[in-house]
Amino acid sequence: MALTVAEITLAVIVGTLAAIVYSLRFLVLLERRIANMEDNIQKITQKVLKEELKIEKVEKEISKKIKAKR
Repeated sequence: MALTVAEITLAVIVGTLAAIVYSLRFLVLLERRIANMEDNIQKITQKVLKEELKIEKVEKEISKKIKAKR
């Protein structure tokens, strides 16, 4: 049972299409992971910003107390 040139060509084309579909699926999964990472980084950044604002507020209060003692 020898394959004809047309059958071999068709097999190569089908194999190539399957590889392309698999690659696209993989890229979509990676994009979702990266999007989740970006969301997590943004949440962490917001938390850090809130903490920095609290620290700055406390620093100002301490500075006022020190100036009041002088």
